[in-house]
Amino acid sequence: MFISLLEETLKRIQSQKGVQGIIIVNAEGIPVKSTLDNQSTVQYSALIHQLVMKARSTLRDIDPQNDLTFLRVHFYLLTICNFILKVLANWTLPV
Repeated sequence: MFISLLEETLKRIQSQKGVQGIIIVNAEGIPVKSTLDNQSTVQYSALIHQLVMKARSTLRDIDPQNDLTFLRVHFYLLTICNFILKVLANWTLPV
Protein backbone atom coordinates (compact mmCIF):
# COMPACT_ATOMS: atom_id res chain seq x y z
CA MET A 1 0.00 0.00 0.00
CA PHE A 2 2.80 2.45 0.89
CA ILE A 3 4.54 1.79 -2.44
CA SER A 4 1.41 2.48 -4.47
CA LEU A 5 0.76 5.67 -2.50
CA LEU A 6 4.37 6.73 -3.05
CA GLU A 7 4.14 6.02 -6.79
CA GLU A 8 0.89 7.98 -7.03
CA THR A 9 2.44 10.93 -5.20
CA LEU A 10 5.53 10.87 -7.43
CA LYS A 11 3.37 10.86 -10.57
CA ARG A 12 1.36 13.80 -9.24
CA ILE A 13 4.55 15.77 -8.45
CA GLN A 14 6.14 14.88 -11.79
CA SER A 15 3.06 16.13 -13.65
CA GLN A 16 3.35 19.62 -12.14
CA LYS A 17 4.45 22.38 -14.51
CA GLY A 18 8.19 23.01 -14.30
CA VAL A 19 9.16 19.75 -12.56
CA GLN A 20 12.19 18.34 -14.34
CA GLY A 21 12.83 15.30 -12.18
CA ILE A 22 12.51 13.60 -8.82
CA ILE A 23 15.21 11.86 -6.81
CA ILE A 24 14.65 9.84 -3.63
CA VAL A 25 17.76 9.23 -1.54
CA ASN A 26 18.29 7.38 1.71
CA ALA A 27 19.67 9.01 4.88
CA GLU A 28 23.24 8.64 3.56
CA GLY A 29 22.40 10.50 0.34
CA ILE A 30 22.44 7.40 -1.87
CA PRO A 31 19.76 7.55 -4.60
CA VAL A 32 17.17 4.78 -4.38
CA LYS A 33 14.73 6.07 -7.02
CA SER A 34 14.97 8.71 -9.72
CA THR A 35 13.21 9.93 -12.84
CA LEU A 36 16.47 11.43 -14.13
CA ASP A 37 19.30 9.76 -16.05
CA ASN A 38 22.00 8.07 -13.96
CA GLN A 39 24.65 10.80 -14.39
CA SER A 40 22.25 13.61 -13.39
CA THR A 41 20.92 11.56 -10.48
CA VAL A 42 24.39 10.96 -9.05
CA GLN A 43 25.46 14.57 -9.61
CA TYR A 44 22.36 16.19 -8.07
CA SER A 45 22.24 13.73 -5.18
CA ALA A 46 25.84 14.37 -4.18
CA LEU A 47 25.58 18.15 -4.42
CA ILE A 48 22.23 18.43 -2.67
CA HIS A 49 23.28 16.00 0.08
CA GLN A 50 26.31 18.21 0.82
CA LEU A 51 24.03 21.25 0.96
CA VAL A 52 21.59 19.52 3.31
CA MET A 53 24.37 18.32 5.65
CA LYS A 54 25.90 21.83 5.78
CA ALA A 55 22.50 23.44 6.43
CA ARG A 56 21.73 20.88 9.17
CA SER A 57 25.15 21.43 10.78
CA THR A 58 24.73 25.22 10.69
CA LEU A 59 21.29 24.97 12.30
CA ARG A 60 22.63 22.75 15.08
CA ASP A 61 25.54 25.15 15.67
CA ILE A 62 23.00 27.92 16.22
CA ASP A 63 20.64 25.80 18.34
CA PRO A 64 21.58 22.19 19.24
CA GLN A 65 17.89 21.45 19.98
CA ASN A 66 16.92 22.27 16.39
CA ASP A 67 17.04 20.09 13.27
CA LEU A 68 16.53 20.67 9.57
CA THR A 69 13.12 19.41 8.49
CA PHE A 70 12.46 21.41 5.33
CA LEU A 71 14.71 23.23 2.87
CA ARG A 72 13.65 25.11 -0.24
CA VAL A 73 16.14 26.39 -2.78
CA HIS A 74 14.07 26.19 -5.94
CA PHE A 75 13.38 22.60 -5.01
CA TYR A 76 11.50 20.90 -2.21
CA LEU A 77 13.04 18.56 0.30
CA LEU A 78 10.74 16.24 2.22
CA THR A 79 11.66 13.47 4.61
CA ILE A 80 9.60 10.31 4.16
CA CYS A 81 10.47 7.35 6.43
CA ASN A 82 14.23 8.08 6.51
CA PHE A 83 14.23 8.80 2.80
CA ILE A 84 14.55 12.24 1.26
CA LEU A 85 12.44 13.29 -1.70
CA LYS A 86 14.06 15.87 -3.94
CA VAL A 87 11.98 17.60 -6.57
CA LEU A 88 13.92 19.54 -9.16
CA ALA A 89 11.78 22.22 -10.75
CA ASN A 90 12.07 25.29 -12.90
CA TRP A 91 9.56 27.56 -11.15
CA THR A 92 9.31 31.30 -11.47
CA LEU A 93 8.86 32.99 -8.10
CA PRO A 94 6.25 35.76 -7.88
CA VAL A 95 7.66 39.27 -7.65
